[in-house]
Amino acid sequence: MPLKNKRMSQRMLIIWICAYLLMFLTGCRTERSPSLATDDGAVEETTAQNLPADPSPMPVNQGNTIAEIQGAGHISPYRNQDVQHVEGVVIVVQSDGFYLQSVVPDGDPATSEGIFVFTDVPPTVHIGDQVVLNARVVEDIPGGGYGNLSITTLKNPELTVLSSRNDLPTPTVIGEGGRTPPTEIIDDDTNGFITENAFFDPENDGLDFYESLEGMLVQVNNAVVVGPTNTYKEIVVIADAGKNAGVRTSRGGIVIQENDFNPERIMLDDKLEATPFANVGDYSQEPIIGVMDYDFGNFKIQVTSEIDFISGDLTPEAALEPEHEGKIRVASYNVYNLSALDTQRIAQLADQIVRNLDSPDIIGFQEIMDNDGSEGNKAVSADQTYEGIIDAILGLDGPEYDFVDIDPVPDSEGGIPLGNIRQGVIYRLDSGLTLIDAPPGDARTPIEISESKGEPVLSLNPGRIDPTNPAFYSSRRPLVVTFLYKGSPLFLINNHFNSKGEDRDLFGEFQPPLLESEAQRLSQAQVVHDFVADLLAVDPGSRVIVLGDLNDFQFSPPIEMITGDILQNLVMTLPIEERYSYIYEGNSQVLDHILITAGLAEAFDALDILHINCEFEYSSRLSDHDVPVATFTFEKDGEL
Repeated sequence: MPLKNKRMSQRMLIIWICAYLLMFLTGCRTERSPSLATDDGAVEETTAQNLPADPSPMPVNQGNTIAEIQGAGHISPYRNQDVQHVEGVVIVVQSDGFYLQSVVPDGDPATSEGIFVFTDVPPTVHIGDQVVLNARVVEDIPGGGYGNLSITTLKNPELTVLSSRNDLPTPTVIGEGGRTPPTEIIDDDTNGFITENAFFDPENDGLDFYESLEGMLVQVNNAVVVGPTNTYKEIVVIADAGKNAGVRTSRGGIVIQENDFNPERIMLDDKLEATPFANVGDYSQEPIIGVMDYDFGNFKIQVTSEIDFISGDLTPEAALEPEHEGKIRVASYNVYNLSALDTQRIAQLADQIVRNLDSPDIIGFQEIMDNDGSEGNKAVSADQTYEGIIDAILGLDGPEYDFVDIDPVPDSEGGIPLGNIRQGVIYRLDSGLTLIDAPPGDARTPIEISESKGEPVLSLNPGRIDPTNPAFYSSRRPLVVTFLYKGSPLFLINNHFNSKGEDRDLFGEFQPPLLESEAQRLSQAQVVHDFVADLLAVDPGSRVIVLGDLNDFQFSPPIEMITGDILQNLVMTLPIEERYSYIYEGNSQVLDHILITAGLAEAFDALDILHINCEFEYSSRLSDHDVPVATFTFEKDGEL
């Protein structure tokens, strides 16, 4: 081949190769995509080929807004799917993730603009960073899972920071000037578990209202405390100084009613910022800001800045001292796991009895523990516990008391392990009350009713009602004490029904909440009701007082069961705003009751629930229960 032609052939080959390479390189040109965070938090540059394919027209991969991911419901329409190019600004950072909120909201109040991004390890982003990310949408169930709603969460995020030090979105005000929460209904359109198909009504249902704010910055103005700081450092408030809230107590709380469990209550939590010690009635003049979270059966604001409550100057109530001639005063007091070892609390209790309660003639205690409390299992007797209380009262120049008690079978009646809690009674020795003579009962022997001269006579004093009945499995047995007062018997039945701890949460996944503990209380109420009915069958004028921590509300089926048509619940003599002896999650409610038969109706003067505990933060109070005290007037021996 001639050299010229050979060179031309080589030149043509080179040109052809260059053209081919150019075409190849043009077809495979890469575009720089955002830096993506790897699992260990490092940032790497990736190519578009590393991103998931975009199989149009599937919207899940076209770039999703937070509002689209949250959807108008409790469960994301994108659950268990991947989403791409989700953009927002970081509003809160915590140890295992961060909250992201949209910069441009969609204008629909039913769809939250915030979401939690789970990183498992401390995130590398900072508050104010604007980011874009790809992630997997999951519905994460917090707090162990049982009974909780789920939180829409982004997991396995791949992200890039677009800019830093951005202004945060304006917090959504809960209350006047913002979004007003429902004030009566938590949920009224679900019958079972919350699902993706559940009707969503944030204007009417408190459950849906707070869900529509999930993960967003929110603000509460003029907050007033309705639930004091508890052992978990949670505080419950209502907005706008309670202007649009339900029935308020005279001391600043908010009471439940049969069809109103106050969804306007707002819980503050300390996961991000410490919460202070606060009592009912304390208030904040500065806005409270945080992110809307959910955990352990409640929507909560995780506050993001220091809260400064101003004291409402709440003080424990004191009884008006009555003229004692011809009167007796009967109190019921759950003393919250009190044992002889608790010398400081015993001194506090004695002070309350003398200074606040004006030394009632009879006090029915619940949760008296044995002498060594929960620290050992040797003791069952509580004699040292009672003697410590009685001696402390005498040390304050109070009256002399004696006590009545039956030791339980060890570790058989619920309550704190090894504590052997039980009901007991102390009574004043200067009040004219004496115990009717009968053999003392034990833990397992049932008390029997007989008749003598038209009056009921009990086989034991003290005694227990049907203690082997399955209704009292792992629960306290009713204690019956028979006094002689002004020539006639006075029967006192002291109760501590089983706890509501098994009931589902008001803001839980099952609506309406299942009251799983109620069946046992119904059975217990039936047993006590029938015993009172048997007394009245012997003498319709029998003077019977039924009291104690019945662990249910005045309008509940167990309390209606025990009341029937033979007892009067003295709580119902109080105005609605005074019907509370306990505060749970900000709801003032009655758990402690005093009921009487018609034989005492004419002698009854008044019931007063002395608010000395439940409204105060946990570290300063003796118990979480307040004390109902009933006053009766007897004119002369044997007559009302």
